[in-house]
Amino acid sequence: MIVPELPSYLTHLGGAEYKGLIISLFTVTAMLSRPFSGKLADRIGRKPVIIAGSAVCLLCSLVYPILSSVGAFFLLRLLHGFSTGFTPTGQSAYLSDVIPAKRRGEAMGLLGTAGTLGSASGPAIGGVIANNFGLDWMFYCSSLFALIAITIVVNLKETATEKTRFRLGLLKIKRHDLFEPRVLMPCLIMALCAYAYGAAFTLLPDFGEHVGIRNKGLLFTCLTIASLTVRLIGGKASDHYGRANVLKVSSFIIAAGMLVIAFAATPLQLISGVFLYGLGQGITSPTLLAWSTDLSDTNHKGRGIASLYIFMEFGIGIGAFASGLIYSNQTGNLPVVFIICSSLSLVAFLYVLIKPATSKHKELVKP
Repeated sequence: MIVPELPSYLTHLGGAEYKGLIISLFTVTAMLSRPFSGKLADRIGRKPVIIAGSAVCLLCSLVYPILSSVGAFFLLRLLHGFSTGFTPTGQSAYLSDVIPAKRRGEAMGLLGTAGTLGSASGPAIGGVIANNFGLDWMFYCSSLFALIAITIVVNLKETATEKTRFRLGLLKIKRHDLFEPRVLMPCLIMALCAYAYGAAFTLLPDFGEHVGIRNKGLLFTCLTIASLTVRLIGGKASDHYGRANVLKVSSFIIAAGMLVIAFAATPLQLISGVFLYGLGQGITSPTLLAWSTDLSDTNHKGRGIASLYIFMEFGIGIGAFASGLIYSNQTGNLPVVFIICSSLSLVAFLYVLIKPATSKHKELVKP
């Protein structure tokens, strides 16, 4: 809801040259909080982790309207990142508890579909509210949705079977809490593909204006609609054909979409590239989530999922920050940004094409 409007909001505060930090700072705390959320999801339960992230989202959206400086804005973006650091980890772990392994890809696709529905409608709703009632009301509505989410989760039944009471000692992170080595391959693929996501969410509003698209939310809506149409299909396909086989297709589609965006000169060309990228991203995400859950230790699903999300945030953060630096508010640099995105996604395609034959990390779901 708020992401498409944040670049202009930051410009209003006097920080136009720091647009690349909007997404990257958000992902810094999201990434740093993952080991905590993964450990806590395994130890105290899935529900508290989901609620904690939603509560951060609720509070941060209430604070945006009272900001008056660039420094305060970025401090809040850091804090806001905890919402993404906690809620998706708890959600994915919760889902993996209640769904049979043979339908895990389909289930992760369904979870992604629900999230994509929010992502598809959010920018459009946020844009309408911001244009007709102002940015403050857009932030307040964002808080309201977070409150509704908390209300839903409170009424769910906890699925963690061996949970303990929360204590401060649980916040002490040891080396083995930081990463689940069993999921290394999905993590590397995620980081390479997520770079494009960070670049897209940072620069698509400016690219849209450059080719004559005035509604900043339109491109995000097209992206998420494309993702929505294939998430369930992609998840089911990974259950049937295997995770690696599906990822070969999806990573190649992402590379192709980024290349189309790089050379777009008209609204239709840019929308086509964004739609193609959305298809690839929509297939990749649930497949990697399902694969990471396949490979994770049964008692440490939270840690395995958190590891995947750490690499996702790393890729998004680096993609947003590096793309902002390369762009430097010069439209002539936009093609370079998205050619780099395409190249990294192509590396992911080549990696998954070659590595499974020799990797010790075998898929648990076979054709």
